[in-house]
Amino acid sequence: MITINLDKAKQIGHDKRRAARAEEFKPHDEVIMKQIPGADAVAAEAARAAIRTKYEQVQTAIDAATTPDEIKAALEAD
Repeated sequence: MITINLDKAKQIGHDKRRAARAEEFKPHDEVIMKQIPGADAVAAEAARAAIRTKYEQVQTAIDAATTPDEIKAALEAD
C-alpha cells in the first residue's frame, strides 16, 4: 500500500503555486521595475493584485485539502 505524506504533498503544491504565480507576474513586474514609457504602471499593479487574489484562493484550498486529489484540483483550478 502506498502512503502519501499529505504535509509534503501540500509543500509541493505550494511550490507549484508559487512558480505559476511568478510566471504570471513576470510581464507586470517588468513594467513596474523598468518604468517602461507608455506602459501603465497603475494597470500593471491592478493586474498583479488580481493575480495575488487568485492565488490566495488556491493557497487556501491547498491548506484545507485532506487528500492529494484535492491538492491537484486546487492547482488545476488556477
